[in-house]
Amino acid sequence: MNPRAATSALALPLAIFVLSGCAKKHRATAASAPAPQIHSEETGLASWYGHPYHGRAASNGEIYDMEKLTAAHRTLPFGTWVHVTNLANNKSVDVRIIDRGPFIDGRIIDLSHAAAQAIDLIGPGVAEVRVDILSAPQIISADSWYAVQAGAFRDKDRAERLRTSMEREYGSARLVMRPGSPSLWRVLVGREKTEDAAGILAERVRAEVGPAFVVRLDEAPGSVAGTFRR
Repeated sequence: MNPRAATSALALPLAIFVLSGCAKKHRATAASAPAPQIHSEETGLASWYGHPYHGRAASNGEIYDMEKLTAAHRTLPFGTWVHVTNLANNKSVDVRIIDRGPFIDGRIIDLSHAAAQAIDLIGPGVAEVRVDILSAPQIISADSWYAVQAGAFRDKDRAERLRTSMEREYGSARLVMRPGSPSLWRVLVGREKTEDAAGILAERVRAEVGPAFVVRLDEAPGSVAGTFRR
């Protein structure tokens, strides 16, 4: 065989092999792109809400209908679907997150009236549940920030005293009024880019001050989406 032809014959499969390897490597890199970090399971107290919030705008902008299978959560992205299981009777329901709440320490999710009925939560009003993530939005707003709620008061003067103390201790604190029955003044501390960073701040506030938990700030800096639940 002509040496030049033999060299060409060997070079062709080698080139195909190299290109094939590069293609595989490229696909593997694209597939390994990290997904949004969301805690997949959570256990705690669930409550439910109906009037006077029925017919009002939820935190994501859509009108809240208490007879649809929806819920409020403090930090999960809007549009997330979760599976909620009542640990007292093992009944479960799938709901979509459209609102913010419940802003009471120890509670992790606020269900619509229809969702609460599905798991026999209407009577007791509060029950221990497990929340499992079914699906979450692929695109999460880059404008999302996190803060720590250190208290909520009907009396604005009491809220202002706590806000002043928090600002002096942690450098940043503000009041956010949430209309409702009754209207409450929430004291929010800090402004962190990640939920983990806000969680570290919440641990410090709990150790030094008292009950505190992380909330998501969905709107522009300085504003907070969500409505206080009972």
